[in-house]
Amino acid sequence: MKKFNFRKVLDGLTASSPGGSAGGGTAGAAGTPREEIQETLTSDYFQICKTVRHGFPYLPTALAFDPVQKILAIGTRTGAIRILGRPGVDCYCQHESGAAVLQLQFLINEGALVSACADDTLHLWNLRQKRPAILHSLKFNRERITYCHLPFQSKWLYVGTERGNTHIVNIESFILSGYVIMWNKAIELSTKTHPGPVVHLSDSPRDEGKLLIGYENGTVVFWDLRSKRADLRAYYDEAIHSVAWHHEGKQFMCSHSDGSLTLWNLKSPNRPFQTTIPHGKIQRDGKKPESCKPILKVEYKTCKSSEPFVIFSGGLSYDKACRRPSLTIMHGKAITVLEMDHPIVDFLTLCETPYPNEFQEPYAVVVLLEKDLIVVDLTQSNFPIFENPYPIDIHESPVTCTEYFADCPPDLIPVLYSVGAKHKKQGYSNKEWPISGGAWNLGMLYKLKTSKVFEKQKPGEGKATAEIVEEDPFAVQMMYWCPESRIFCVAGVSAYVVVYRFSKHEVNTEIASLEVRLQYEVEDIITPEPEIIPQFPDASSQLPSLKSLSGSTNTVACEGMMKDSIPCLSVKTRPVRMPPGYQADLVIQLVWVDGEPPQQITSLAVNSAYGLVAFGNCNGLAVVDFMQKTVLLSMGTLELYGSSDPYQRQPRSPRKSKQFAAGGMLFSLASFSLLIINNCLSPFSVVSVKGSRKLSLPTDLKTDLGTVGEKLSKEDLSPWLDKCVFCIYKSESWVSPVLWIHCADNQLNCGASASERRLYFAGTVLTLKGAVLTFACLDCTGTLIHPPYEVWRDPHSADDGEKTRKRKLVMHSPSSSQDMGDHQFAVICSEKQAKVFSLPSQTCLYVHNITETSFLLQADVVTLCNSVCLACFCANGHIMTLSLPSLRPLLDINYLPVTDMRIARTFCFSNEGQALYLSSPTEIQRLTYSQEMCDNLQDMLGDLFTPVETPEAQNRGFLKGLFGGSGQAFDREELFGEATAGKASRSLAQHIPGSGGIEGVRGAAGGVIGDLTRARIALDERGQKLGELDERTASMMASAEAFSKHAHEVGLFQP
Repeated sequence: MKKFNFRKVLDGLTASSPGGSAGGGTAGAAGTPREEIQETLTSDYFQICKTVRHGFPYLPTALAFDPVQKILAIGTRTGAIRILGRPGVDCYCQHESGAAVLQLQFLINEGALVSACADDTLHLWNLRQKRPAILHSLKFNRERITYCHLPFQSKWLYVGTERGNTHIVNIESFILSGYVIMWNKAIELSTKTHPGPVVHLSDSPRDEGKLLIGYENGTVVFWDLRSKRADLRAYYDEAIHSVAWHHEGKQFMCSHSDGSLTLWNLKSPNRPFQTTIPHGKIQRDGKKPESCKPILKVEYKTCKSSEPFVIFSGGLSYDKACRRPSLTIMHGKAITVLEMDHPIVDFLTLCETPYPNEFQEPYAVVVLLEKDLIVVDLTQSNFPIFENPYPIDIHESPVTCTEYFADCPPDLIPVLYSVGAKHKKQGYSNKEWPISGGAWNLGMLYKLKTSKVFEKQKPGEGKATAEIVEEDPFAVQMMYWCPESRIFCVAGVSAYVVVYRFSKHEVNTEIASLEVRLQYEVEDIITPEPEIIPQFPDASSQLPSLKSLSGSTNTVACEGMMKDSIPCLSVKTRPVRMPPGYQADLVIQLVWVDGEPPQQITSLAVNSAYGLVAFGNCNGLAVVDFMQKTVLLSMGTLELYGSSDPYQRQPRSPRKSKQFAAGGMLFSLASFSLLIINNCLSPFSVVSVKGSRKLSLPTDLKTDLGTVGEKLSKEDLSPWLDKCVFCIYKSESWVSPVLWIHCADNQLNCGASASERRLYFAGTVLTLKGAVLTFACLDCTGTLIHPPYEVWRDPHSADDGEKTRKRKLVMHSPSSSQDMGDHQFAVICSEKQAKVFSLPSQTCLYVHNITETSFLLQADVVTLCNSVCLACFCANGHIMTLSLPSLRPLLDINYLPVTDMRIARTFCFSNEGQALYLSSPTEIQRLTYSQEMCDNLQDMLGDLFTPVETPEAQNRGFLKGLFGGSGQAFDREELFGEATAGKASRSLAQHIPGSGGIEGVRGAAGGVIGDLTRARIALDERGQKLGELDERTASMMASAEAFSKHAHEVGLFQP
C-alpha cells in the first residue's frame, strides 16, 4: 500500500488551504453566535487510510489457487493482487512499483505467495497477517523472467528466463542458488539456433529429481538435476504454449500455436505418439487437419473412475472469426465447448489432492476472463457454472453514481441479505462455492435492476432517447435512499424517476406512472440597474405562477400540448411479478414539449415523512406526492426568484380552468415550503382536465407583472436546478419543513410559510462562490438536524390491521420552539467556500474560503464521534475536514490526485469517518478518515490463512514404490545449497528486504519458512556488510588480474 505523509492542521489555524487562498474561519462575518458552542472534534480525531476494495480486479493477468487453504489469487496489469476466499473474504495488495503481475505461485498451506512482475522482480508475500506484506524481493538485473514453478512442499523455486536459462531461488532466504541450467547445455550441441524463452517448468510426478523444461520454439528437455544433464529431448515444429503431465509421470501433453495437442511418451521421445487438432477440419484426402488458432493453455487431469479430462483454451478454427472466446472440455470421446462473454486470461483446474503423483480427481475449473470470474462444475455432465457470490459484477453496466451509508439501522442489513439470497437464478450448480478459504463477513447484500420497470426498446424505437443521451437509456444518474423508511429512489438519464418501496412479500401488480410537463417559457425581460437589486426581497411580492402539468399515463394532447407529449421510455402496462425486496411503486417521467425532448434530471430530493419527491432540471422544478400518486407542483427556474430576479423575467400566466376544492391530506406549498394540512382547503386547487390532473393558483394570489424589454437567450437566462434538499426551518414562532434549492448561478433559494392557510414566497437568496455542493441545518447546540422520516411498514403484509397500517412518523427535531431554541445554523458549502448562517436572521456567522486555484468536487456534513464536521474532497487531491459551526480546519491531506473523471464523479463521504470512490472501472475503494477506525482496522479485517492439516499422501503400495519410480531420495537442499552449488553471481540478481518486518516473521512462525525467515532478518544487516565486503574483494581481484595482465604485456615488449 502506498505510504502517505499525513499533515494535520492545528486547531484554530486560519492559514491558506490547498488552493493557496487565505480562508479565515471567522473572517469578515457580519454577526456572531449568541452563545459559544463547545466543539469536541480536534485534529487528533482524523487520519486517512484505505480499508477494503470491492469489485472485479481491473485488467487481470495471472491466477493461482491454494488447494488446501482454498483461496484464490488474481494479479493485474497495474501491479495489484486480489486474494479471494469464502464469500466475503476479499483482500487487496499492491506492488509499490506498479509493474504488471506475470505469474503467481502459492506456497501451498504455508500462508505465503510468490509473485513475479514485469520489472523482473520476485516478491514473497506473507499471508499469515491480516494485511499481507512483502517479506523479500529479488530483482533480476541481466535476464527477464518468463516462467516460475514451485513444487509442492519445496523451498526451491525454479525461475525460467527470456534467455532460456533456468535459475533456482531459495524461498526462505530469497537468494539465488549457484545451480543454473544454461540453455546451451540443455539443448543438443549440434543445434545452431537459440531455443527461445522458457515457457514451462515442472518436476516429474514420478521423480522429483527430473525437471521438464519447455522452450518456445518447440523443444522440450527432460533434465536430470542430479547428474546435471539432459535425459531426453523432444522436438516439434510448432511453438509450445504450455505443457501438462499425466499423474503417473510417464506421459506429458503439449499445446501448440497451430491449435494442436501432442501427447509424448518418455520411452519414445523421437516423435509424439498422438497428435490431434480438436477443432480442425478433417481433410478428405487424409491429410493433416488444417491449422487452428493457438491453444494457449492445456491441463491434463486424471480420474480414478472415469476417463481423464483434457481442458484447454483457444484452438478454434480460423474460419469462425465471429465466435466468442471459448474453453473446451474433452472427457473421453465427448467434447464440450463453453463460450465466454470476454477473452480468457487464464484458467485453473481445481483437484481433490495437492499431490501431483496421485489421481487428480478434478471437480471444478476456475476461468479468469478480462471482465469476469467463472467457475465451472466438472462433476455434472452438462458442466453448469457456480453462481458467483462475490460483488465483482459492479461493472456489469458502467457505474454512473455512488452513495455510501455507513450507519444503517441494525435490522436492515440482515433483511437485505436474506432477500438478496432468495434471488437464485436457474441453471446454476447446486453445489457450494468451491473457493471457501479464509474467515470474514463481507459480501454483496442486494442487487436491483431498474430497467425491469420499462418495456424493452425494439430496434428503431430508441430515437426519442437517443436525442437526450448516447449511452444506455436506462442508466442511473442519481440515487436517494432512506434506510429508516426503506424508500429508494433513482433518477435516470432518460428523464425519469422511479420510487421503490421495500416488501418481504412477492406481488404481481401494475406499476403506477405519472407524466410531468416541465416547460421553459419566457416572454419579456428587462435588465434593471445593479443598484436596484434587492438583497432580501419582499416576501409578499413573490407569488408563484404555475404551469400546466400532467399527472396521467399516456397523456392526451390538450390546450397547446403537441401530439408528441410522450415520455422517452414506455412503462410496462401489464401486471409485473415483483420478488421480495425493492418493488417499483411509482414511475415519474418528463415528456416532450413542443417537439423538444425533456432535459436530464439534475437534482433529486425525497422525504418519506411527507411522502414527497422533488426533482428538477434546467427547465424547472417538480414536486410529486408519491403516496397519492399526484403531481403537486411544477414551476420554471425563472419563477424561483420572483422579484429578486436580477433580470426581472416575466413568465406566462397559467392557463385558466375550472377549479374545485379537495379535502383530505393535502400539501400546502409556499414556494419551496411544504406543510401538512389535514381536512382543509389547500391554497392550490386540484383541477381535472380530460382525465389528467393539474394544479392551478387561485386568482387572488396571482401577481400582475407586466413588463416589456429586450429578450435574452435561454442559455443567458436559465440557471439549471443543481441541488434540492428537504430540511426543517425554524422561524420566530413556528417550525416548518422546507425545500432548499440551488441553481447553477450559485444562488441558494429557500422558502417558508408563515401561515397554514395562505402562501407566499419567503424568497431568501444566499450567494456563494462556485456551485453549491451541500447544505445542512444544525440546531442551537450544534447538533445536526435530520429530516423526519416514516417508520417502515410492509406495504403488502397481510397481517397488518387498521392500527398497524397507520403511518408512524419520527421527528428528529423538537416540534416546539422552546425545545429547539431561538435559532439554528445553516451550513452551506460550495466549490470555493463554506458559510454558516444563523436562522431565521440569515446572518452570516462564519466564512472559510477553501480554495482559489482549484475547486471542490464533493462536500458533505457528516457525523463523527457524536459530533459533526464538514468533509471536503478537492480536485487537486486534498481531503479536508472543517469543524462546525466555526469552520476551523481539522484535516488537510494530499491524498488522491484526480487523474480521471471517474473519481470525481463517484467520490462520496459517509458518517463515522468513511468514504469511497470508484478506483477503476471495475473496483470500488473504501477508505476512512477516522483515527479511531485506522487504529482498530487491524482487528476489523479478517484472516486469509486458517490452520488446516495438509492431507496425507496416498499409500502407493510396495510394488509401485519399488517399480513405479525412482528409489533414490532427492535432497534439494544438498543439491542446490551453497555447500554444493556455490554462490550465484551478485550482479545477476539483487536481494531487497521487504516491508513485512517482525510482524511478518511472527505471522510466518510455525511454517516451513518461519525459522529461517526470522534468522534471515536478524542477520540481514550483517549479511549486507558481508556482501559489500565480498564485492570489494571481487573488484580488487579483478583489478589485480588486469594489472598482472598489463604488466606481463609490458614485460614482453621490453628488449
